[in-house]
Amino acid sequence: MNQYQRRTLSNENRKQSGPWLPTNLTRRDFGVTGSFALGSLAVSGFVPWTTAEAAPPSTSDLDSTGVVRPLHVPARARRVIFLFMHGGPSHVDTFDYKPLLARDDGKPLPFSLPPNIDAVPKLLNGPWKFSQRGDSGLWVSDLLPHMAEQSDSLCVIRSMHTKGQSHGQAVGMVNTGSDNLVRPSVGAWVSYALGSGHPDLPAHIAIGPATAHGGPRNYGAAFLPAMHQATAIGSNGRFGSGKIPYLDAPGDPREAQQRFDLVQRMNELHLHRSGPDREIEGAIEAMDLASRMREAAPEVFDMSRESEATQTAYGIDQKATKSFGQSCLLARRLAEAGVRFITVSSGQVWDQHSNLIAGHNKNALATDLPIAALMNDLKQRGMWDDTLIVWGGEFGRTPVVQGANGRDHNPQGFSMVLAGGAVKPGFAYGETDDYGYYSLHNRVHMHDLHATILHTLGIDHERLTYRYAGRDFRLTDVHGRVVEEILT
Repeated sequence: MNQYQRRTLSNENRKQSGPWLPTNLTRRDFGVTGSFALGSLAVSGFVPWTTAEAAPPSTSDLDSTGVVRPLHVPARARRVIFLFMHGGPSHVDTFDYKPLLARDDGKPLPFSLPPNIDAVPKLLNGPWKFSQRGDSGLWVSDLLPHMAEQSDSLCVIRSMHTKGQSHGQAVGMVNTGSDNLVRPSVGAWVSYALGSGHPDLPAHIAIGPATAHGGPRNYGAAFLPAMHQATAIGSNGRFGSGKIPYLDAPGDPREAQQRFDLVQRMNELHLHRSGPDREIEGAIEAMDLASRMREAAPEVFDMSRESEATQTAYGIDQKATKSFGQSCLLARRLAEAGVRFITVSSGQVWDQHSNLIAGHNKNALATDLPIAALMNDLKQRGMWDDTLIVWGGEFGRTPVVQGANGRDHNPQGFSMVLAGGAVKPGFAYGETDDYGYYSLHNRVHMHDLHATILHTLGIDHERLTYRYAGRDFRLTDVHGRVVEEILT
């Protein structure tokens, strides 16, 4: 059995022989190995692929036994990078140009507000100039000058709407498809459906994930096997050390491997005694992957291997862009290695209820350059055509002023940006009203976006189900349509 094959132990073999387990463990031994096991469960992701080579999009792939596993539809993409602008960037200041908002700046909104807002606020035009960019003529403001240069590669959905006036609800919707229930994250569903493209790396990784507004549930597996939750790198939009917690155990590597082996034997003994159990089997898979990642991950995570020119392009040499630049560069390296779903979070920094200009300028400065560098890098490395990039927040902002100089949450209408070979380049779809408050034409719900993301990966959102508590669940619940109009 070679280094790329998953070490497995069938249930029958476990029942017949049972695993070896030392009987002279002290209480301290159990404490050490127990905490080691819990930490290692953060390293998760089912790995059914037998090769690290990236295969072209097709209607089938191989599982770990070499059996052809058909995809539901022809895949346009092999991986997704979700650039999560946590807090909610203002669509009317970025990608949704509204001439009447500029004309009527300071006047009352000329139509009714949503029922949960009791006010008659005044319209607020932002200071950023909109221009038609590139050959496509896509409207982009000068708040995001580097993304504006990519306009001919962008596909903007201007008619998004979602459920949840608060961050907690809307963050849950964009990451899990549910505003109030614990459900598997989008990345967990992708991991469950496709597995990883690398034998020794997880399918699902979250860089800088939030600890608030649902925290781990936004990249968790919920009732799916634990192996499908994301491996977390850093937190709250911070890249941190760029290392996986608990993976680089101090001391002799041989002792660390012995701990892995001991935990596996404990899990196998438990499974042997209890009989088939998906949760225990998921823990065994996670520990097995964690052990193999000790060999594969250091090389992938070592960004010193990148040229100085590449690191400069991502802004790693500048204080303002260093952290997000590191996150975007790591996302490219992970995508190149075969990770299926990568979330890069900005942290909850886009929530400008006041000081809109200063806040959005700061956030754009930190993220705009690295995102454009990521796009250029994917193109140069031949990864553009089979990568789907998704940019956006949990909702947008109101076109009316909050307080003296801010904008409130707006789930009623906002924009999401997609890019990559799966979607039409230089293309805008849908419209909000004349001021950008309500999604009006060709409306796209968050469930529709999720259905479309899965579709680009070759997955039918109505057929991707998991039976739990007596019913079949899916990412889009009983909703969602694929937005075919934006696809190539």
